[in-house]
Parts: sequence; structure tokens; C-alpha cells
Amino acid sequence: MISRQDFLEKIIQDFKIFKVVAIVGPRQCGKSTLAKQYASNRSDVHYFDLESSQDLASLDEAQITLSKLKGLIVIDEIQRKPELFPILRYLVDNFEQKYLILGSASRDLIRQSSETLAGRICYIELTPLSSFELPKENLNILWWRGGFPESFLAHDDYASSRWRQAYIKTFLERDLAMMGIDTDPILMGRFWQMLAHYHGQTFHPSAISNSLGIAHKTVQRYIDILEGTFMVRQLRPWLENIEKRQVRSNKLYIRDSGLLHNLLNVKSVEDLRGHPKLGASWEGFALEEVIRKYQDDDCYFWSTHSQSEIDLVIFSGVKRLGFEFKYTSTPKITKSMHIVMQDLKLDHIIIITPADIAYPLSDNISVNGLSTLNTP
Repeated sequence: MISRQDFLEKIIQDFKIFKVVAIVGPRQCGKSTLAKQYASNRSDVHYFDLESSQDLASLDEAQITLSKLKGLIVIDEIQRKPELFPILRYLVDNFEQKYLILGSASRDLIRQSSETLAGRICYIELTPLSSFELPKENLNILWWRGGFPESFLAHDDYASSRWRQAYIKTFLERDLAMMGIDTDPILMGRFWQMLAHYHGQTFHPSAISNSLGIAHKTVQRYIDILEGTFMVRQLRPWLENIEKRQVRSNKLYIRDSGLLHNLLNVKSVEDLRGHPKLGASWEGFALEEVIRKYQDDDCYFWSTHSQSEIDLVIFSGVKRLGFEFKYTSTPKITKSMHIVMQDLKLDHIIIITPADIAYPLSDNISVNGLSTLNTP
């Protein structure tokens, strides 16, 4: 078991302020394990797993059941019973319990809870395992297998790939339905695979709409579902106030690199090294790691129709930081970097490579590996 100490500390600190702490994240990323680690030193814990029919039934009269309890109440997969949220508001206002709620569907969970629990709840997004939680020698394994604990900790690459294959199948055929999301599993599977081929590219829904013969509204709905269940990231474009034609479409990434490799049908590390998506795979993996490192959703990409671009822009406090992701150990300063630095008024550009290195290329452009990246 990997102790995720930073997340445990967040829970501890947030419970000093709020009565309800929500941990949201993709299925099988370790939410239940984290909750049990947090609760392990307490004797006043009451645990409800809403995937258990018995626990689900026990909350049919939730106000009566929960009002009798004292201490910490953990409710897992709460999106299965959204009618609990107004009841929780009454309970936290009138009783001394604290609630740790876990959910796998971010958008619906946050909307439902924010309407009823405003000022009483905070959110922690639990991601799959990150390079910043692991020894640096695990970086390539993490990139290949992805961060889901069962995949990363598998005894060999074959077992890891089989786990991911089963995860995708279960997600399509069972998990979405259990979240109350109505989709065609076969169509969603084809759609998800097609998205993998757009990984790291600007995305135009009409292209998939035409290829699959489905309505534009269905494409957008399926993207929203995959984004809301933490499977894909739509990176929004930054639009600077300059007289240049700027790209306005979103870029799309499969958030977990291991799932990306399965969706692309890449069978081995050797196959990945020769795959046309090698650079895009590294870009998506490193981009997710940097966003987690900075713990900031205020992130974008920037691109113009004249080919000047930067993979990631993060507004960190008063600083504007740009990131480029290059699958090389000897990156160079490009003309585009100078243009981006000037047009966006960046404080610094950091080029992230797979190598364990750190050195400056100029006063405001440097090269780092993920293991040598430090936030300001």
C-alpha cells in the first residue's frame, strides 16, 4: 500500500474548517483506500459503501439512520444517491458529525453538493498515482502503465495491461450505468478509442460526428461524460489581447497514460518507442504531472494560426509560466519560444523532458525533468 501523505494532510487540514470533505476522482484511483487510511486511527467511524445493496438500503431513511450516529461518517460512491445532499445539509447544521464523502463523477457531484452544502463543504480531487509521490526510478513504469494503483503495482507489464483492458470494459458496461449515465457501451467504446487518436491535438467534434455517423450533440455529451468522470481533459485555449489569429478550439488528452496506451492498442514498451504517438504520449503524461504539481486548474495552451504555440500556460500567483514537453534529452530554444515569451509576457518557459536533468538555456528558459521540477 502506498501512503498518500499529501492527500491525507489535506483531509486533516480541511476538516479543521469544514464539516464535509468530498474526495472526487476516477474509479479505482484509491479514494476508498485513502478514506480508510484517514479513518484508521479513529474508533468512531461509520462507513457506507453505496455499491453495497445492504448499505444502500440502510440509507432509504437516511435522516433517521445518520442522525443517530456520532463521529465520522464516510459515504462512498455518493453519486449513486444524490437525494442525500439536502439531507446532509440539515444534518451538518444540526448535529456534530463530520462527513467524508467519496464520488467518481465530478461534475454532477459538485453541482448537486454545491447547491445544498455551500460553505459547508470542500473538495479534494484524488488523482491516480503521480511521479511526485514515487521514487524517480519509477518514472518510466508510471508513464507506461499509468497511475491507477492496480495497474502500476501489477507484477508485470502483461498483468498491468490486462487490468487496464478490464477497467475500460467495466467502465463502459457497468460503471457508467451505475452512475446513472445512459450511453451505448459499444458506441462509447468506439468513441473513446477515436479520441485517443486525437490525444494532444486540437479537437473539432464535427470530425468524430462525421466518422461515427452520430449527432454533434451526442459527441459533445460523450466528451462531457468522459471529462466529468476524469477520463479525458479538455485543455482550453488562452486568448491574449493581441492582433493575431489565435486557435480557439480545445486540445484533448486522455488523462491516464496507461489507458491511452490500451486505447491505442500499443502492446509493449518497445511498440510505444516506435509508435507515431510516442511524443504525444509523453506530452500528455508530463502535462498531467505538471498540473498536479502546481495544483492549479488555471491552465491553458496557446497557439496561433502562424504556428507559434506553447503546450501549457499556468498562472501561478502573479507569475505566468509556460511549459513545453519534448521527448528528447537535448532540447533547443526555438523561434516560437521567443515569440510566445514576447506575446504572452511569460516570466519563464520550462522545457520538460524524460531525462533526469536541470539546467538553464537562457535567463528565462530552462530544461527540467519531472523529478527536478520545483514549484515557485
